[in-house]
Amino acid sequence: MEAVRLIGVGRRALAQSQDAPDIMREAWQAQALAQAVGSRLAMLGPAELRGDALSLSEAGARGSGGSAGPVVGAGGIRAAQLTELGDARGALLELGALLGDVGIALVGVASESFEEGAYWQCMEAIDAADESRDRVLEILRRLPERDDGRLTDRGRSRGGGPAPGSDSAA
Repeated sequence: MEAVRLIGVGRRALAQSQDAPDIMREAWQAQALAQAVGSRLAMLGPAELRGDALSLSEAGARGSGGSAGPVVGAGGIRAAQLTELGDARGALLELGALLGDVGIALVGVASESFEEGAYWQCMEAIDAADESRDRVLEILRRLPERDDGRLTDRGRSRGGGPAPGSDSAA
């Protein structure tokens, strides 16, 4: 599934989450998606963003590696359905919005938590979502403009040549 569409599925699932376990599950799913998008961008994106994309992938891995993993549910890991990055800028904008929504939802869960362990689990998840979102924003800031924003191989735009404004002499 294409990244923007998959992120949209995650945003809808988060919006429909009714309780703390559902929200925690969607936070975990969002982090797994951040890891997958970061990995895909590291492979297909411009060389100058490879380090930032790997940082996003690592931040997503830290956020999705916690105890919420076993409660993913019958639908499985949504990020495993990612087949295409497509519009990198659009995907990153949507991912940043999803991670922001996750952080807000987790604040609500933490503020209603009466159990200390659950509260700290929420705090860690908030930190992870915030770190991943910061990585997304940094990549967006540094992402070169492309003719149509679609990345197909190692930093080349769909037209096959170097992206406009890139230094081909490097």
